[in-house]
Amino acid sequence: MESTRAFEFKVGIFTLIGICIIFVIVFSVGDVNFSRAGYRFKVTFNFASGIGSSAPVRLAGVGIGNVQGIHLIHDDLAHKTKAELTVWVQDEAKIEEDAEVTINTLGLLGEKYLEILPGTPGKPFIKSGDVLKGTDPVSMEKVTTNLAKLSDSIVSIAGKLERGEGTIGKLLTDDTVYNNLVGLTGNLDAFTGKLNSNKGTIGRLIADDGLYKQLEELVQAFKDFAAELKSNPWKLLFKPRGA
Repeated sequence: MESTRAFEFKVGIFTLIGICIIFVIVFSVGDVNFSRAGYRFKVTFNFASGIGSSAPVRLAGVGIGNVQGIHLIHDDLAHKTKAELTVWVQDEAKIEEDAEVTINTLGLLGEKYLEILPGTPGKPFIKSGDVLKGTDPVSMEKVTTNLAKLSDSIVSIAGKLERGEGTIGKLLTDDTVYNNLVGLTGNLDAFTGKLNSNKGTIGRLIADDGLYKQLEELVQAFKDFAAELKSNPWKLLFKPRGA
């Protein structure tokens, strides 16, 4: 009888230890910590993008808390229904009152989380119970629609290029431009050949060293005249006849 009770006592202890371990694991994975101090504030959105309770909250990319609740409210001033998130963050998380709050996604199809970008340095920090206005995320429907429109535009442009429409289309399909470029290249080759053979006025000017020497002498005469004028301008003005 005593051995049976001892066995049951040991089983009870091991069961209790197992329950405690499971309890710790569940709340650790769920990012719940009763011993950590924090505060709550609210964020309003026109579009919540499917975010739900227990979604992570990140400040500058670092996890600081989680979303504890979400419900609909009616904004009497804007005359529209909005989503209001109740957010819990750690006490050491200091959030400026002009911080940007939006809903982001981990990866393309990952879980939703609340992203907080720090505000202006020196601005007052928010307090428990404050309400921030969130920046609405872009819905996947709009992204898909824009991608579809972009795809249609690309297909339309490709079709016009194939049909030879527009300037670029004509350049791609019209051989006339290519033939003109070939003819221009031939003319340039012929022109270069004439220059190399010293034909024509420009060809003779390039090959004639005598003209270069004459120009060089003329430049030197102008230099001598300028030097003499600078040294004694009166001599040139009152130069005697026949001198």
